[in-house]
Amino acid sequence: MLNVKIEESWREALAPEFEKPYFGQLVSQLHAEKAAGARIFPPGPQIFRAFELCPLSDVKVVILGQDPYHGYGQAMGLSFSVPEGVPAPPSLKNIFKEIETDLGVHMSGSPNLEPWARQGVLLLNAVLTVRAGEPTSHAGIGWQSFTDAVIRCISDRCSGVVFLLWGNYARSKASLVDTSRHFVLQAAHPSPLARGAFFGCRHFSQANAILASLGRKPIDWQL
Repeated sequence: MLNVKIEESWREALAPEFEKPYFGQLVSQLHAEKAAGARIFPPGPQIFRAFELCPLSDVKVVILGQDPYHGYGQAMGLSFSVPEGVPAPPSLKNIFKEIETDLGVHMSGSPNLEPWARQGVLLLNAVLTVRAGEPTSHAGIGWQSFTDAVIRCISDRCSGVVFLLWGNYARSKASLVDTSRHFVLQAAHPSPLARGAFFGCRHFSQANAILASLGRKPIDWQL
């Protein structure tokens, strides 16, 4: 097996993926780009950060993004999240606006979503790396095969997980989820390019109502 540094429960569940040719080729591609001087985000130790903070047995909600932010200091291994002190990107600002309207709470503006991850929200990007300044530059190197396997793994091994799929790309992954065991909520993307279509989806209150109905602790979305 390749020496992939990932949280142990995920490492066991995804072991077959690490043995497949595409994953070895993916790792080789990343090493080759770094050797050629490319700057890749997020930093190596943070590529699997979402898994580290949210072990498989803890997953309650999945929020699926497309690929990491490509600006310096932004990507941290969690979809939509940026580190403390970095301005919240437009999509994240819109997510916070929807939470405030949906739940009647005030968001501090902190862009670091680690508190969500620690409560069981898997903040998963479909592509886990990107070259600096080149959005979607790693979309074709194999990450989607890996993260599709992650979604299938959650679908097969867990129950009562709420998948929040925003935008056409995320919605295309709905077919990977067994809806007899899980819940799929779909909406427009929170990007300003969607011209406000995300607003009013009320996914945060809906997700918590589903979790409560299953006897699971709701997510404290307020940051």
